[in-house]
Amino acid sequence: MASENPFKSILKTLEKPGGGEFGKYYSLTALNDPRIDKLPYSIRILLESAIRNCDEFQVKSSDVEKIIDWENTSPKQVEIPFKPARVLLQDFTGVPAVVDLACMRDAMNRLGGDSNKINPLVPVDLVIDHSVQVDVAKSVNAVQANMELEFQRNKERFGFLKWGSNAFHNMLVVPPGSGIVHQVNLEYLGRVVFNTGGLLYPDSVVGTDSHTTMIDGLGVAGWGVGGIEAEAAMLGQPMSMVLPGVVGFKLLGKLRDGVTATDLVLTVTQMLRKHGVVGKFVEFYGEGMSELSLADRATIANMSPEYGATMGFFPVDHVTLQYLKLTGRSDDTIATIESYLRANNMFVDYSEPQADRFYSSYLGLNLEDVEPCVSGPKRPHDRVSLREMKADWHACLDNKVGFKGFAVSKESQNKVVEFTYHGTPAQLRHGDIVIAAITSCTNTSNPSVMLGAALVAKKACELGLEVKPWIKTSLAPGSGVVTKYLLKSGLQKYLNQLGFHIVGYGCTTCIGNSGDIDEAVAAAITEKDVVAAAVLSGNRNFEGRVHPLTRANYLASPPLVVAYALAGTVDIDFETEPIGLGKDGKKIFFRDIWPSNEEVANVVQSSVLPDMFRATYEAITKGNPMWNQLSVPSGTLYAWDPKSTYIHEPPYFEHMSMSPPGPHGVKNAYCLLNFGDSITTDHISPAGSIHKDSPAARYLLERGVDRRDFNSYGSRRGNDEVMARGTFANIRIVNKLLQGEVGPKTIHIPSGEKLSVFDAALKYKSEGHDTIILAGAEYGSGSSRDWAAKGPMLLGVKAVIAKSYERIHRSNLVGMGVIPLCFKAGEDADTLGLTGHERYSIDLPNSVNEIRPGQDVTVVTDNGKSFTCTLRYDTEVELAYFDHGGILQYVIRNLINAKH
Repeated sequence: MASENPFKSILKTLEKPGGGEFGKYYSLTALNDPRIDKLPYSIRILLESAIRNCDEFQVKSSDVEKIIDWENTSPKQVEIPFKPARVLLQDFTGVPAVVDLACMRDAMNRLGGDSNKINPLVPVDLVIDHSVQVDVAKSVNAVQANMELEFQRNKERFGFLKWGSNAFHNMLVVPPGSGIVHQVNLEYLGRVVFNTGGLLYPDSVVGTDSHTTMIDGLGVAGWGVGGIEAEAAMLGQPMSMVLPGVVGFKLLGKLRDGVTATDLVLTVTQMLRKHGVVGKFVEFYGEGMSELSLADRATIANMSPEYGATMGFFPVDHVTLQYLKLTGRSDDTIATIESYLRANNMFVDYSEPQADRFYSSYLGLNLEDVEPCVSGPKRPHDRVSLREMKADWHACLDNKVGFKGFAVSKESQNKVVEFTYHGTPAQLRHGDIVIAAITSCTNTSNPSVMLGAALVAKKACELGLEVKPWIKTSLAPGSGVVTKYLLKSGLQKYLNQLGFHIVGYGCTTCIGNSGDIDEAVAAAITEKDVVAAAVLSGNRNFEGRVHPLTRANYLASPPLVVAYALAGTVDIDFETEPIGLGKDGKKIFFRDIWPSNEEVANVVQSSVLPDMFRATYEAITKGNPMWNQLSVPSGTLYAWDPKSTYIHEPPYFEHMSMSPPGPHGVKNAYCLLNFGDSITTDHISPAGSIHKDSPAARYLLERGVDRRDFNSYGSRRGNDEVMARGTFANIRIVNKLLQGEVGPKTIHIPSGEKLSVFDAALKYKSEGHDTIILAGAEYGSGSSRDWAAKGPMLLGVKAVIAKSYERIHRSNLVGMGVIPLCFKAGEDADTLGLTGHERYSIDLPNSVNEIRPGQDVTVVTDNGKSFTCTLRYDTEVELAYFDHGGILQYVIRNLINAKH
């Protein structure tokens, strides 16, 4: 078990210049190891965390050595433990996490422990931002109207989260209507350096949202993880991760006039996608750094998931300190941050000569080469420069159906669809815009592009340009600060004049919460098969995400969103074609409404002030009237409502006792599903709408829920009954037992019946049979969805035998007590002649002390086959979870047994 920290000799005091001390800290320089000076800054954060948390059990001194020797170890895929300083949640993923914590409290209580010990050990911040939809737009009353609808739909979920914010220590819940999680993190929650009881250490965060990486722009190491990992991190467990390679990305020069941060991020995304950075950190450096505002850096860091990196990291420098001052952080806090990071060699001072750091690979970009661009029509990394947009659009109409194609026949490319909009004759063509949204965490935290959009609106209004009335325009800022500076600048009125009224403070259109478009427009698109377009300042534009009726979706900077809304189509060459006619009938071009960088900088300088940040965030924890009126129970144990279809007590700890159940083998199990390669977490645990003929729909209808109130799987993640029924419910899933038929069904082997996966699993359980899953390569790739492990466990799956696993999904299976096995290299179900109709036995010792991480295990079938697999428990800590029946059970017993 744990022992004292072997590195206590390097615990030093950080003196204040005028006497007194900032606090104590683990000094990397005191190790006197020349290898540390060559480490990327992002790896130094992992190193400091390993040293500070070293107890020779969860974190060993051999782990510290692996990180120091990063130059040699990183190519070898070695695993290290990491304990982040805090955890960040949003409401879609936060609800099931709080359900689990509430359920753990009940289990502690039943076992005679102190249920108040179930509290996050690190700070947890939960921002409610994923629920607001653009039901009402183009109205001064939109914010209030949309928030009322949001509360009507989500009252039960919100009430539960409000209970959690009172019942758990160390948990801050930021109410709906406050902003987008990543922007609130940047402007308010981000600590940069922690001071906990006099111990100083770098801020680091894992979040249950993939765009958590936005905080990397502030020099805070952060990335997205699955819910099970986040819960474990909250309760003090280390996260197992592969020590990553780091791509060094050098920036030179400065952006040309009229080029925005969004143009830069779309260029960087395309470059990094091409280079290949999956599973790696990207670290930015070079003379160009001084030209990038912190908001610009955060925009680049935000899109890490789109270019595939774990992080896009910007080390702390003078620009970071200026931003901390701007956002109202205190002078004392900033002095502590600078002194600590300088003392520990984690601060970049560009006024001094730079020591060479070693990177796994190198890339570079001269900022002067970036040109205005958009990305689309279906993927974030398909960049199109503005001057090529018209030609690219016509190519997309011609091309066969694909990421860059709609296969529209030549003769129908120019068709004009006539319809009536509120009594007025109107027309639609391919490429006409029906949604124009300034939205998303990526851009709405950046004053230069937000005020740039407002300047475009001002110039357009003064020249007499208008937006067609059937285009659904909206503005959803990521924080209340944006509203304050738009008002201070006097420019919000011009955005309103063009229909870009503020609709709410949340993700909105970027996550598909775009609301309905006008019925007449929808009918014209559907009946006449128009390829309609959406233009949004978001980060994802996959088909079907933004709105079911917009087949073309382009990511663009906020000022470009306004320009395209005015043009009304993506089928335009801004260089040569007018955007529209002004009040005197004169042709108005793009160049007439586009502001210079200097104009934008002047407005930013005079309108964005520290007091705005202070005032906004002082008010944030006070909530709003609707939130404050939510009545919630006061107890520390949750009063579960058996009739609720949103929040339900899961059965994880039903028969739990104080003694660990020990390891278990598998005896005579049936194969529930037999898969090929690349089964993703979207196949295992869908997130979207609930299909009308699915077991989940049947469950809701039986409980009196009307079909129009089904909501999505995402909003019902707090109810295990719905989620278990939604497991393997993807309509595109391919199960080899069905011999070519596609869909969420399987064969119940003993009877030969074809059933939904849920019904088959239920039948096996009622007959007392275990089940296993056979799978191919990359099992569980995609979003880090904890229900992809919780669901199979609830269906009675005891083991998965696959060719290979996605990293997060394997650790989630371990966390939920499902045994992950790997076929030996060159073998799989097909080469071994397994059909999935056999019964499977996996023999494992009854004592955990007789099992080693990664050992060989024999699998035997009832028709005489026998083959060897690798047991994918990769660390001693994971074996401890197996011994206890899962990570949450392990934590509960440990907390009860802890004497102090």
